[in-house]
Amino acid sequence: MIPLATRLSKSQYSEREAADELGVSVEQLRLLIRSHIVETDEDLNNVSVASFHPSDLLLLKILSGLSAPPTPEIPRG
Repeated sequence: MIPLATRLSKSQYSEREAADELGVSVEQLRLLIRSHIVETDEDLNNVSVASFHPSDLLLLKILSGLSAPPTPEIPRG
């Protein structure tokens, strides 16, 4: 799989394109935005008409990694 930073060549992405680039569904993208970015459901309603920049996708990718369960440590020895 090509890293996100390598694939980002467009200057703007639609909601569907942003979800595709992040490897999530539109609903998962909206949940990610709801949990980290918007404050009200009204703000979330504007997401589908918004465009996303490569830096937005990078931030969302980082935030999605932070919300994932922690990786267990491998014992050294």
